[in-house]
Amino acid sequence: MIPRYCDQCGSKLDDWAFDGRERKWCEDCERPVFRNAVPCAGVTVVDGERVLLVERTAEPGVGDWSIPAGHLEVEEEPREGASRELEEETGLTVDPAALTLLEATQLESPGEKHVVSVGYAARAADAAGTPEAGSDASAVEWVAVGELGERPLRPHVERRVAAALDALD
Repeated sequence: MIPRYCDQCGSKLDDWAFDGRERKWCEDCERPVFRNAVPCAGVTVVDGERVLLVERTAEPGVGDWSIPAGHLEVEEEPREGASRELEEETGLTVDPAALTLLEATQLESPGEKHVVSVGYAARAADAAGTPEAGSDASAVEWVAVGELGERPLRPHVERRVAAALDALD
């Protein structure tokens, strides 16, 4: 979200060009107010030619199918956060050390919120438990890679699934 008021003093912010970009500026504090991307992490779980997807219940993309993922907690390593999010959304557990790094990238922004996502892959054989929809998911399913296009997907899903299949080959 674009800030309108200073998070330090509450004063209304002005526009200001700084470091070649338009920024917000607090005249009273004499400082720029930066907008930073939110760090997230997720796990693409692969079982042969199937991947585990969740149907989202939270914006952005309510009703879209996505890889289990979410915001990192303060002082949480991305691997740990990805593993935690997998468990929260699907009930599956995986040792963070078993995760294979796929990418760290800024995802397509659906609005004012910007996300930097760290993507990991894991084999189903490295996960324990039975998939069951948890927080932020109305459903969880194993989806054949060839059937991904039959569902409404978040924009990064197909790219990340392809990367996971390549990495775990």
